[in-house]
Amino acid sequence: MADLFDEQAEQARQDRAPLADRMRPRTLDEFVGQEHFIGEGKLLRRAIEADRVTSVLFYGPPGTGKTTLARIIAHTTEAHFASLNAVLSGVNDLREAIQKAKNRLRHHQTRTILFIDEVHRFNTAQQDALLPHVEDGTVTFVGATTENPYFEVNDALVSRSRLFELEPLAETHLRQVAAMVLTDAERGYGDRDVQITEDALDHLIDTANGDARSVLNALELAVETTAPDADGTVYIDLDVAEDSIQQRAVLYDKEGDAHFDTISAFIKSLRGSDPDAALYWLARMLYAGEEPRFILRRMLIFAAEDVGIADPRALQVAQSAAEGFDYVGMPEGQFLIAECCLYLATAPKSNTTFAYFDALEHVREEQTEGVPQHLKDPSRDKDGLGHGEGYKYPHAYREHYTPQQYLPNEMQGTYFYDPSTEGYEEQVADRLAQWRERDFDEDVVKRAHQYADDEA
Repeated sequence: MADLFDEQAEQARQDRAPLADRMRPRTLDEFVGQEHFIGEGKLLRRAIEADRVTSVLFYGPPGTGKTTLARIIAHTTEAHFASLNAVLSGVNDLREAIQKAKNRLRHHQTRTILFIDEVHRFNTAQQDALLPHVEDGTVTFVGATTENPYFEVNDALVSRSRLFELEPLAETHLRQVAAMVLTDAERGYGDRDVQITEDALDHLIDTANGDARSVLNALELAVETTAPDADGTVYIDLDVAEDSIQQRAVLYDKEGDAHFDTISAFIKSLRGSDPDAALYWLARMLYAGEEPRFILRRMLIFAAEDVGIADPRALQVAQSAAEGFDYVGMPEGQFLIAECCLYLATAPKSNTTFAYFDALEHVREEQTEGVPQHLKDPSRDKDGLGHGEGYKYPHAYREHYTPQQYLPNEMQGTYFYDPSTEGYEEQVADRLAQWRERDFDEDVVKRAHQYADDEA
C-alpha cells in the first residue's frame, strides 16, 4: 500500500513539476551542448555508454547540464545510483549513504555511484569523510559544482576525479532547447498551439546568458500566463517575453548596426575621457547581452592605441581585467570590466604607438641597407667577418647610455617616434630629447673628424 501511495505521489509531482524539470534530457541523444567532452566518440560519452564511469567532477555555471549528466548516468548504469545535495545533507547522511553502498557491495556485489550536487557546500571535514570510500572503491563519486573545484573542493578529492568543465550554452543550443519545448507533446507544449515571435525568442535567449533553465522558466511563465485567443493560439510577443524574464529588451543587434555603433560610441567616450558616457555605453552593451570578452579585447587595444606611453599601466590594467574575467566570469566580472573602463577613461591619452606604422610604411616604400656591422650578431662571424666590431655596450657607460648608430647609414637623423607631453610620456620626451641631442653632437664630431681625414 505504501508503494502505491509513493507511486501516486511521484506521479502527482511529475505532473506538477516545473517545465525545466519535465524537459530535463533523459538520454545522451537528448542532451544539448558540451560537445567538447560529450559529443560522439568523446571520452565521457564512451564511458557512459559502456557503463564505465569513474569518479568525475562536473564544473560549470548554472543551467549547463551538470545535474542532467548525473541523471543520465543514473538511467544508463547498472550500478545503484544514490544522490545527496550538499546544501541539505550532513555527515550523518553521507555516512548512511556509504554504509548502504558497503552493504550492496558485500551482499549483492552491486556498485554504487554516489552523486553529490553542490559538492563545494560540503565543508572540509565532510569532504574528508567521503575521500577514503572513493579511494577504496566503495562508491564511484560524481560531483557537481558551480565553483572552481581547485579552490572549493579538497585537493585529494579533485586528484581522484576526472574534471569536466561545462561551458555556457551557445545561442544555437538554447534555440534547440526552445524548439524541443514547443514540439514535445508529452513533456512540453507540443500539444498546444504556441506561437512565439522571432524577437521574443531572441530576447529570451540573449538574456539567458547560456543558461537553459532560464530559457525554460521564462517560456513556461510566458505560456502559462498568456490567455489563448479565440482560436486557442497562445501568442508570445516581445512584451510578453520581457515580462516573463523581467528584463527589458534593448535595441541591439550583435551583428548589425547597433553592435558597431554602440562599441564605437564606447571607444570614442573612452578616448574623449568621459567616464560617465563610457559607463553608459558599457552598460548598454552588457545589458543587451554583448559578449564581455569582445569588450575586453577592444579595451586592450584601446590601452595600447589611445593611452599608450602616457600611462603604460593602462595596458597592464586591461590585461589583468581580461585574465581576471576568465577566472571570475559573470556576473561578478562586471566589476572588473567597469574598473578597467574607468581607468582607461580617466587615464592621460597618447596615440604615439602609431609611430610604428610610420616605420612600417618606410620599410614598405624605401630600399634600405642591411644591418650596420657593429649591430650584427658576433657569436658566429666575429673573427672571420668582423660582425659586432665597434659595438658600444651601453651598460658600460655612465647613465647606461652612449651615443651610437642604430639605424642604417642612409637613415641617420630619421625619427619615427615623437613623444607627447602627456602623463608618463612627458618624462620619456625629456629623456629622449637629451639622448637625441647627444646623438646629434656625436654625429657632428664624427663628420668633422671624417672631413679632416679626407682633407689630409
